[in-house]
Amino acid sequence: MAHAYHLDDMNKLVSLAKRRGFVFPGSEIYGGFGNSWDYGPLGFLLKENIKAAWLRAMVQERDDVLPIETAIIMNPRVWVASGHVAGFTDPLVDCKNCKQRFRADQVSGGRCPECGGELTEPRQFNLMFKTYVGPVEEEAAIAYLRPETAQGMFVDFKAIVDTMRVKLPFGIAQIGKSFRNEITPGNFIFRTREFEQMEMEYFVRPGTDMEWFDYWVRQRYDWYVRYGIRTENLRLRQHEPSELAHYSRCTTDIEYRYPFGWGELEGIANRGDFDLRVHEEHSGEQLRYFDEETREHIRPYVIEPAAGATRSLLAFLLDAYDEERISEGGKEDVRTVLHLHPALAPYKAAVLPLLRNRPPLVDLAREVYTRLRRHFYVVYDETGAIGRRYRRQDEIGTPYCLTIDFQSLEDQTVTVRDRDTMEQVRVHIEELVPWLAGHVTG
Repeated sequence: MAHAYHLDDMNKLVSLAKRRGFVFPGSEIYGGFGNSWDYGPLGFLLKENIKAAWLRAMVQERDDVLPIETAIIMNPRVWVASGHVAGFTDPLVDCKNCKQRFRADQVSGGRCPECGGELTEPRQFNLMFKTYVGPVEEEAAIAYLRPETAQGMFVDFKAIVDTMRVKLPFGIAQIGKSFRNEITPGNFIFRTREFEQMEMEYFVRPGTDMEWFDYWVRQRYDWYVRYGIRTENLRLRQHEPSELAHYSRCTTDIEYRYPFGWGELEGIANRGDFDLRVHEEHSGEQLRYFDEETREHIRPYVIEPAAGATRSLLAFLLDAYDEERISEGGKEDVRTVLHLHPALAPYKAAVLPLLRNRPPLVDLAREVYTRLRRHFYVVYDETGAIGRRYRRQDEIGTPYCLTIDFQSLEDQTVTVRDRDTMEQVRVHIEELVPWLAGHVTG
């Protein structure tokens, strides 16, 4: 069911996310830690479902993309070659009075936005987290937590070509954690120092790159729509030449209309042959594709759709959030509901005995719950009036509530209530698994 509500107050979502077990402040009992966030049971399941939907579209439903998982800590020469050691920086300023640090492009007038003190001249700070490999903290032992997953795929290009019998064009896909020492994280989980990326490097013949670039922009935009993001909250923004990354021939962002304004949801970049070329130069290995028909050694160009799993989770939650006035059971009410796509919803169904003090109802409800959880993530709830339990499930985005009532004892059917329409149908217990499978897949 389409809804027109647009959440303009991020605090409402932050409150729901904490109250219902989606996202908690990290290290909260110690006062938190630098915009660190933990994903509770529902947040974990939602994020896993988003990643599974991405893999389904990018790998499972295609025959030209392979999945991979590369190391978070890599040989530091990788980051020298890629340009991150020299150029992955932000211009920062410090307040001489309160010592707070700010990005230079986010303050103006030379005065501190916190205390009004004088600011230093901008200096470049590298955004990569440093660590040390081995027992001695010395210059030779320095390594980095990766700021992106992409370089692992470029470094493994030769291994994939040698082992997997790929043909151009083909892609390498990866989901994994990345780390950036952002000085101004914020807006809930929009910008954090630790985040999860869903990236794919698509290797193509030089000269076909713009055609594939346009193709992947369309594919990735359509993916968000497929899983429920409303088109009025999405837009495409092509980067101006002055803002292109040093490796990019062109970049288009898919932007989402967040409560704080339009912001990047995913970037699709035409990286040319920059990455394979610089890793060839620094490693001494030839990173080419040998075309057996033309007998050419080709250095492919790369199209990179790079999405954030955590930022996507934020967009899916925001877009699903709704407050609607309803009449159910003869009463007027306002319900909060998450209209999450059923494939993304943390729980696919809730099993509810009509009354908790009637053992036959509870026993049958437990039997149904046990049967379903072999196939889906489902939840059992017997506490409170049935209407209140419906509201609880609406608020966490559960698509279907299955109520075991007295008719269930007679004919082995249950009442299935739809989250979005609130309409109810009877489904036989023996048919619940295939019925749900047909309604909650992507």
